[in-house]
Amino acid sequence: MSGGLTRTVSIWAEMVKVAHSVFAMPFALLAMFLAARPNLPTLTQFVLIVICMVAARSAAMTFNRICDARIDAANPRTSNRPLPTGRLSSRHAWAFFICSVLVFELACLVFWLEIHNPWPTILSLPVLALLCVYSYTKRFTRWSHVVLGLAIGSSPVAAWIAINPGTLDLPAWLLMVAVVFWIGGFDLIYACQDVDFDRRTGLLSVPSVMGVDAALNLARLFHLLTVAALVGVGVTASLGLIYFVAVLLVTILLIVENALVSARDLSRVNLAFFTVNGVVSMLFGTLGIIDVLV
Repeated sequence: MSGGLTRTVSIWAEMVKVAHSVFAMPFALLAMFLAARPNLPTLTQFVLIVICMVAARSAAMTFNRICDARIDAANPRTSNRPLPTGRLSSRHAWAFFICSVLVFELACLVFWLEIHNPWPTILSLPVLALLCVYSYTKRFTRWSHVVLGLAIGSSPVAAWIAINPGTLDLPAWLLMVAVVFWIGGFDLIYACQDVDFDRRTGLLSVPSVMGVDAALNLARLFHLLTVAALVGVGVTASLGLIYFVAVLLVTILLIVENALVSARDLSRVNLAFFTVNGVVSMLFGTLGIIDVLV
């Protein structure tokens, strides 16, 4: 019994890529530290932010896998995912989605009950709706990449509001802009793998509508906007040398990421998507928080 449950949870973790929570988490944690200044966030606030981030992302990814199960089954690149292969049933997937939503809502409610901040609870359903709407966007717009960026990019602003809504200001919004275009940019790169499948099945994306070259050029523009927004965060939040070193390193990594792929060679997309972006988020978040602390 316990072995079966463990196996099911393991398959679900594989399905929603729980480890990829690292992409947005450091940005939300940096926003938490910025919002708490001149004090530090409490342990309770830190734990609640982490729970909200993991639960919200898990809900969104599970919902996405449910909505796209037939599409994933038809796509050779995704046909071995748990739902198309039957390793995870639709019933189990819906159960995990509901559990993730309940955990997220409960964590938001604790902000209200224990920290006397009602805003996470008030905004929780609109946030979940935004996260779930993304799953349908490829059916009617090529700009699903931006919607995904907006959904994940809302996390720094949400974290800021959860910690101190009274100080919500330009740095929070610039941090959101940075994440929107960072996520949107690397999703443009990732979507290039499916350009032929998307065209055959009528799914919309920038690569399928405008071509791979245009998508990769737009990704470079998006990442340029990311760097500009990160510089803006440092200036408007009066951050120091360590933060701007982090921005410089992120800039170098984004240059590397975009150099790894071309319209003629997409073989290193996964290296660009998973490895480089994981380093970007962890490096930036860690150095940014250190700068705030010192």
